[in-house]
Amino acid sequence: MGVQNNTPRASPRRKSTTLQHLFDLDSKTATDTNGKNIGTANIGCSSSSNLENEEILSSISFCTSVFTFTDPSECATQQELKRNKLLHLLSVVKSSKKTLHDQVMSSLISMISLNLFRPLPPPSNPSSAAEFPDDEDHTSTFSPLWSHLQLVYDILIRLVINTDPKLLRGYIDNQFVVNLLALFQSEDPRERDSLKNVYHRIYSRFTFYRSFMRKSMNDVFLHYVFETERHCGIRELLEIWGSIINGFTVPLKEEHKLFLMRVLIPFHKTKGMQAYHRQLAYCVSQFVQKEPVLGGIVVRGILRYWPVTNCQKEVLLIGELEELVENIDPDQYRKLALPLCLQITRCLNSWNSQVAERALYVWNNEQFVKMISVAMEEVFPVVVEGMEKNLKWHWSKSVRQLTENVKVMLEEMDPVLHSKCLEEIELRESKAHQAEIKRKEKWDRIEMAAAQHHNQHQFLQPPHFLCVSH
Repeated sequence: MGVQNNTPRASPRRKSTTLQHLFDLDSKTATDTNGKNIGTANIGCSSSSNLENEEILSSISFCTSVFTFTDPSECATQQELKRNKLLHLLSVVKSSKKTLHDQVMSSLISMISLNLFRPLPPPSNPSSAAEFPDDEDHTSTFSPLWSHLQLVYDILIRLVINTDPKLLRGYIDNQFVVNLLALFQSEDPRERDSLKNVYHRIYSRFTFYRSFMRKSMNDVFLHYVFETERHCGIRELLEIWGSIINGFTVPLKEEHKLFLMRVLIPFHKTKGMQAYHRQLAYCVSQFVQKEPVLGGIVVRGILRYWPVTNCQKEVLLIGELEELVENIDPDQYRKLALPLCLQITRCLNSWNSQVAERALYVWNNEQFVKMISVAMEEVFPVVVEGMEKNLKWHWSKSVRQLTENVKVMLEEMDPVLHSKCLEEIELRESKAHQAEIKRKEKWDRIEMAAAQHHNQHQFLQPPHFLCVSH
């Protein structure tokens, strides 16, 4: 009886539990219209995804160990293994069609930071800045870490390109950007080139960081121009700025005009300008093309920082001025013609033949000649006098020949004014010659009077043997 009484009560409970279990199992193993088991597939996918993430995390964890490639105790096998792991991570980031898991993304950014943000070695030549042109980069020192660093940079740039900036914002913050900017001090040109690509990509995609990134670069520029004049990455940073300026809309904001006046123009006074002049001139010309009225500010700024003894810089600046004339607002021609021609004339009178020839070639520029024609009365006396000095005194035969060609062109532009200038030069030279004759005659009289006074003094002085010693 006890069994009978218990059986009816126990049986429904077992049946209820079994039914619930079957119901749950049935809901998990529901099938689609094609008869495929969705629940089982989801479980399989989840398991596969977890395994993949674990494999990725394992590779990331191994790559957090940093090799110096200079320590003899480091194992070459481990170095090669890390390189293979980095290649695997790069292929994962390239091929991934969906956003990486949060844990994977966080670990990946941490690994990138550990590998990239490191103390840079001291400069190989601390006594000099980057003072050499592009084809003479004497500051290049190739890092032994590059076989690993290159892959880390490739992973970072693929992340920036393939991932939504809003999702990456939690991992790539302001401090990350500042740390990247500090790496431009690296002497390895390969690293600076990769940095340039990464930094520019971040600027173009992370629009919410643009103002901060511009300010950070400006701080680097100002520190370089007015304090140290020593930085390896100025050329690459100016290339980034060239692209940024190209995207500015017209009319330009006041912030951007101040950058031109306070940063770019003072760049012309630095010792190492030859190393990045091409990039600097491009940035400046972009501003003048967008707003030609800024041409006057730029020209006067360059003239203010004109070098005194550096002939290479003079040649570069003459070329830059010639390009600027192409885009200057014609309304400013009259104001700029005289100061510009004064400097060009000083250059064509230079004893350095390269500077003199480059200044003379400016006269082949139609826009420059057009500027001169606007202010002929003020400019011609200066230019004609400079030409005559070259023809009389310059040591270089080629410079004298080029001067003769320019002189013929000036005579054709305005024969009457040219003749008048020559007459004024002859009159000034005649007056100067007369003044020199009078000055020489005066000195001759002074010397003669001094000689007579000296002779009289000797005559009045008693002979030596008559002097009585006490």
